[in-house]
Amino acid sequence: MRRESGRIPRRSFALLVLVLGTLTATGPLATDLYLPAFPDIARELDAPQAQIQLTLTAIMLGLSLGQLVIGPLSDAVGRRRPLLVGFALFTVASFACALVPSAPALVALRFVQGVAGASGAVIARAVVRDVFEGDEAARFFSRLMLVTGLAPLLGPVLGAQLLRFGPWQVSFVLLGAVSLVSLVVVFFALPETLPGSVRRPFRVVSLARTVWSLVRDVRFVGPALTLGLAFAMMFTYVSSFSFVSQSQFGASQQAFALMFGINTAGLMAGTQVNGFLIGRVDTSRRLAAGLCGALLAVGVLGALALGGVSGPWALVALTSVFCVMMFSVGFVLPNATTLAISSQSPAVAGTASALMGSLQFALGGGLSSLAGWTASGEASLASMAVVMGSVGLLAGGVFAVSARWAVRPAS
Repeated sequence: MRRESGRIPRRSFALLVLVLGTLTATGPLATDLYLPAFPDIARELDAPQAQIQLTLTAIMLGLSLGQLVIGPLSDAVGRRRPLLVGFALFTVASFACALVPSAPALVALRFVQGVAGASGAVIARAVVRDVFEGDEAARFFSRLMLVTGLAPLLGPVLGAQLLRFGPWQVSFVLLGAVSLVSLVVVFFALPETLPGSVRRPFRVVSLARTVWSLVRDVRFVGPALTLGLAFAMMFTYVSSFSFVSQSQFGASQQAFALMFGINTAGLMAGTQVNGFLIGRVDTSRRLAAGLCGALLAVGVLGALALGGVSGPWALVALTSVFCVMMFSVGFVLPNATTLAISSQSPAVAGTASALMGSLQFALGGGLSSLAGWTASGEASLASMAVVMGSVGLLAGGVFAVSARWAVRPAS
């Protein structure tokens, strides 16, 4: 840990995990909290399933575009101010989502939520780069995912319980309250971690040069693309399984929430096993193992879809397969993030984090929507398997090629 790059000492490691975990958890919570209410929202707003799924795509695209601005801005003015403005806007947008009269209005506000919520994801990664290096960064990212993993774990479960006591709008009211708490946490508990001496003026020409150097650096773009494609594979499951489990397999909202919670626990377990292996197994090998495990699980999913899985044990089998996939993705996400971010200097950490996060959410929001491109206009288990398998294979290919090219000059 580099003590001079920021004002956060080693003894505050746990506090930093908690603070940054709160920031990065807000985005996943915004994504997952209302998933069990998808059918209810479609009925109340008189909108087709595809239009309600666009609310997920909208927040993902907002997260993608927002990071492109907020990341470089944080390199110029520091980390705190963009965070405070971003969470203030996210709070307002969340409360406004509870008042929408139509699906298009909800899609628009979800986009605003994404742009504002991007501040938490991109700046949290930049703060880690400000303070940690190498295996310390990988270890911190693994611990951070333990905290942030609680959001997608609890999100659908909490959302399903909220539906027992109130309409779907309550979920967005809760999101606004959580965002307000995050705003207070940032204000009182997160010091500035980027010294003025290493800040870079926000100039378009300078930004363009930095971005161009990043996209030409195989040490960065290889892991970043791998991260984005692996995230797209995972997000295909996140965005489609709510409809598929309830419409194709007859699961209740409570059953879906339970399955989603089990699978997210698999993701959290994967990140912690990955953390245990740091210093014992090379980062690239841990990442490769995660990709292989995820592809194996998706292959089984495809076999179940082709076999026409049905009956009372179908949901148990699917939950088991998705849990293995999520466990494996728990290796991919922190290691790909570490390889990409650690390859760059702290002076461009915000821009690198923004580009990586933008790519991640653009691929996640764009490619996952392909699962709904069926004759019926609705996602199915088969379409999920096709998209997830194709994207997973592409992620493995990108990582293999980029890893080979990254070591080529040295050899």
